[in-house]
Amino acid sequence: MMLKARMLTYCLTALAAIGLAACGADREAAADGPARVDDALVGPDREVEALANPNRLDEDWADDEMRKPAEVLRFAAVKPGMTVFEMEAGRGYYTELLAYLVGPDGEVVMQSPEEFGFLREAIEARLADNRLPNVRLSQTLFDDLDAEDGSVDMVTWFLGPHELYFAPTGVDTLGDVDKAYGEIHRILKSGGTFVILDHAAAPGAPNTTGGTIHRIDPAIVKGLAEDAGFEFVAESNILRNSDDDHTMSVFDPAIRRQTDRFLLKYRKPE
Repeated sequence: MMLKARMLTYCLTALAAIGLAACGADREAAADGPARVDDALVGPDREVEALANPNRLDEDWADDEMRKPAEVLRFAAVKPGMTVFEMEAGRGYYTELLAYLVGPDGEVVMQSPEEFGFLREAIEARLADNRLPNVRLSQTLFDDLDAEDGSVDMVTWFLGPHELYFAPTGVDTLGDVDKAYGEIHRILKSGGTFVILDHAAAPGAPNTTGGTIHRIDPAIVKGLAEDAGFEFVAESNILRNSDDDHTMSVFDPAIRRQTDRFLLKYRKPE
């Protein structure tokens, strides 16, 4: 109970901070078109309401302060009724919040390759007893997404693009790099949004860091998104950490949960 009370305080603080920062960010975007956004975008307080939902699993509350989900989801701009394809959903921390935001008329596709067997129990607990009725589990690889052409409003890929350069034990690949970005483009509706969050590697670092220290140079991701036909919309600094020297594995206790993370938004042209 103490943890939930502390996290509820975080929710209210996040809402206040977002409100103060929003107006300037909106003006910058309106004046200059696609823009760098250093703070969260303006919007209602539904993201904070999602965090305060008492039906969330207990273990999720402990991650809120570190992940800054209200700000991330406000940047993404998830709306009721949307279909969101959540790539590499992990144990479902964001699945829960996305399901709340899209509401009963929307759908979240919780994608997690079967090759991530270590997540099976967490996913089963997340979806047990139909507790998230608007969520569908998909277990294909990243280059073979389980959705029809032009059928989803938003694709999110949080802490995952680097995995294209990682092969779990006994697995050759989790998906071809170019095909994966092509699949994202295929399943998105015209005008649909692609939101990317990942651990930053040093500028100029090779893509192999994705398989070793589980980081990726943002420039690599930006290039792949643009090559796949996406238009840049915005970039946020809300998860950046200038004290991270980008050399340590994201699992190193010295930097774990404090990594420098980049957050990008792209759009599939009309």
